Amino acid sequence: MKPAFSVVFLTTLSGAAQGLLIALVGVEVLAKLGLIVAPAQMFFIVGAAFSVALGGLGLIASFFHLGHPERAWRAIAMWRTSWLSRECLCLPAFLACAALYGIAHWLGASWSLVVGLVGVIASAALFVCTAMIYACLRFLQEWATPLTMVNFVLLGCASGFTLGTACAAWLAPSLVAGLAACACTLTLAGCISRVASLKRNARLRPKSTVQSATGIKGDNVVQKSRGFTAGAFNLREFFHGRSAEAIARIKWTFLVGAFGLPFVMMLAGITSQSAVLFGVAFVTQYLGLIAERWFFFAEARHPQNIYYARAS
Repeated sequence: MKPAFSVVFLTTLSGAAQGLLIALVGVEVLAKLGLIVAPAQMFFIVGAAFSVALGGLGLIASFFHLGHPERAWRAIAMWRTSWLSRECLCLPAFLACAALYGIAHWLGASWSLVVGLVGVIASAALFVCTAMIYACLRFLQEWATPLTMVNFVLLGCASGFTLGTACAAWLAPSLVAGLAACACTLTLAGCISRVASLKRNARLRPKSTVQSATGIKGDNVVQKSRGFTAGAFNLREFFHGRSAEAIARIKWTFLVGAFGLPFVMMLAGITSQSAVLFGVAFVTQYLGLIAERWFFFAEARHPQNIYYARAS
């Protein structure tokens, strides 16, 4: 498939925002239970602001994927049957919860935790809706697996907790070790699940063949021409146009950038207590996740490419 950068940014930005809000609410729950010392309110306020900003940027990015942005409201019309429509409802709901959560802490309101827990539920629903947009497409074998859901959740939470650790190093140093440990664990788990999906997809074999795609029953069918000389929608939208070597480079880039380097930086940051190092770890991980999400789309082999891929 041809990756759309608008969707790449939407899913990575909103995923980090969701993971960050989950981290903030987790900290508040532990503080309410008396398991940790409650941090300053500014930690929650700044964290919520980052969550809203990232989610808002993701929402803005999604509009660039629309042919007619002025008709965006119609995207929610099929919410009963469409995961995309459900995502369009869950994202604004999540942003509203994140904003209200920050406002509650700004006001010092006692109901902040209730709003935060509702936000966590909205975040979970958004993770499910976003992942199911792709996991429900049975004809794309690379996506039609529970690992798609697992990866979306783990990678979003890993980046969110990494950003939460950077915020803690700045505003609540006592939380750094715990949040960093959570971020490292999520990053490692995300790496394991993503490698598992890579190995699974490498073993896949297309269910369709050139014979079934063309309707020609011969045993030795070889495509020599796509049948036309001009460009076509099929070539532009269903094939990424990159060489196998380029795809391999991107795969190793995201494995190192999204998992390896951030993990090492987080371990080093626990010792140094450096907010800058944690911030660099988040930026590095986010750039790696952009490459990962681009690869996620490019890796999917649309059945129509059995007919077009050779020429494209």
